[in-house]
Amino acid sequence: MNDSGSRVVVPEEFARWRAHLDGVSGRAWVAALPAHVERLLARWRLTLDEAAPRHGGQALVLMVTRDDRPLALKLSAPQDPATAREAAGLRAWRGRGTVELLESEPGAVLLERLDHTRTLHALPVREAAVIAGGLLRLLAIPPPPEVPALPDIATTLPERHRRLGDPVPGRWFSQALEYAVDLPGAGENVLLHADLHYGNILAGIRYPWLAIDPRPLSGPPEYSVPELLWSRVDELHSAAEIRRLCDLLVDAAGLDPGLAVGWAVTRCVDYWLWGLERGLTIDPVRCSRVVAALLRD
Repeated sequence: MNDSGSRVVVPEEFARWRAHLDGVSGRAWVAALPAHVERLLARWRLTLDEAAPRHGGQALVLMVTRDDRPLALKLSAPQDPATAREAAGLRAWRGRGTVELLESEPGAVLLERLDHTRTLHALPVREAAVIAGGLLRLLAIPPPPEVPALPDIATTLPERHRRLGDPVPGRWFSQALEYAVDLPGAGENVLLHADLHYGNILAGIRYPWLAIDPRPLSGPPEYSVPELLWSRVDELHSAAEIRRLCDLLVDAAGLDPGLAVGWAVTRCVDYWLWGLERGLTIDPVRCSRVVAALLRD
């Protein structure tokens, strides 16, 4: 049961960020959060822990218990479609390679608690890649009907590239665009964790490593390879090492090597442009290194 003496405190940094993103509606949502949490604590028979809340830009996570089991209550704005999609994906996976979902409603999910202090970044990159590749294969199950298909990258790439002054070398961009047109219909069609990187794989209890924060999509499993390349490419010192890491992921997940390379090139170029659009400086360089290695320039 809810501890009637508890008081939910929303971190100021999170409150300011939600107000910055959503204006009046963001401030209203933050102001209503304490009462909303108290309702959920009572409804789902939860006790609020003394541990400080955690948050990113989109969600607030409170540490709670139920029947002495440590859990995590994740809250986001109810109009945010990402929460509903996350819940749909987690229901389909049923804890198979992912954090377990216990309860959900619009804007709230109750999850098993993992060790947020231990991600796959704690392991050497090659060892981490083998584990991540195994999870990638484990997550490749038939997609539920409510999960959306892959975004159409091909229709947006040319205009975005021109607007940014054609930053990607011509041959690389042409190859990425060709892949973007041809790849969406190729390979298996499975349920994807579309934000699978080493920081989103945490140490667990019932299974050594489990994925969190999915952005479920339906498409080929090779789509999930690029983030596992660019997110730790700074630890790789040559093009050959980047290619070997790609090979490790392909082997561990049982993927099609050609599709994996194609998606890596396509999504690295897409993320390269995304980074430039937002004024980022490090991620475009990381993506360019991956593309150069895979296209062997």
